[in-house]
Amino acid sequence: MPKLVVSTQGLTDRSCELKADLVTVGRVEDNIFHIAEASVSSHHCEIFLRGNDVVIKDLNSTNGTFINGEKIAEAILKPGQTLRLGNVELRLDAEGAPAAKKVHDQTKVIPRGVQLNQLEQAGSQPVKFDKNPFAKKNNKINVIFMVIGVVLALAIIGSIIAAVLMRGDGQ
Repeated sequence: MPKLVVSTQGLTDRSCELKADLVTVGRVEDNIFHIAEASVSSHHCEIFLRGNDVVIKDLNSTNGTFINGEKIAEAILKPGQTLRLGNVELRLDAEGAPAAKKVHDQTKVIPRGVQLNQLEQAGSQPVKFDKNPFAKKNNKINVIFMVIGVVLALAIIGSIIAAVLMRGDGQ
């Protein structure tokens, strides 16, 4: 009987035998395989048996479903391969089946956002900038446009005054 075994540190005591035709995996308790970890979506994926194959189907999870580092929508998981749901890694064990060669995943999971404990630790440390982020920028193009604008404005005002004076002389 195939079995999913969690290999992520801190959750290694978790496993699920794939007895049912359909096994749902996610963070909330109404899933058959409940994994209480923030990077796992509430209803992350479905696992079902198709003959001797174990099929994984992603349920539009936030952090994705990966087999040996490749993102999948639906794929077959073979014994010994690594299934990753968010930051949680699982391995498919099947009794009597030869384990697939382990492919070392070079992918590093980059955490999203800032965690509360990081904010508390950084709260007393001042933020350092290489240069003043509010410094006035020197922009020669703006000066050139300003000069051209003033010259054009004076030329227009001069033409209007000349037109008014010429009209006044003609009366």
